[in-house]
Amino acid sequence: MSHDEAARRRPDLQGILRLISIALAVTAVVKELRTPADEREWNGKVIGFVPYEFRMPTVERFKERVWDPDAEHLIGPKVFGVGWTLNMGKAFGLLRSRLSSGD
Repeated sequence: MSHDEAARRRPDLQGILRLISIALAVTAVVKELRTPADEREWNGKVIGFVPYEFRMPTVERFKERVWDPDAEHLIGPKVFGVGWTLNMGKAFGLLRSRLSSGD
């Protein structure tokens, strides 16, 4: 078996992750559509722990989730979509404190 044949037989991790993301997004939308219209929030969790956020993004939410050095967590819900995002403000703060303590 050549290298190309082996590569074709190997599962495509990126494709699998994309399929899982789409399935989670569809699950979240179905969950919201099954909720009475006046009770829909368009944000929450699917399968018990995967966060989703389908409300229109705001500057405040972006800052809170992507650039909040004072946040408790390094990883949090995405600004829009399904899954998690890295809080770059917290990451840079941790890196800065780690570098300054190494002096």
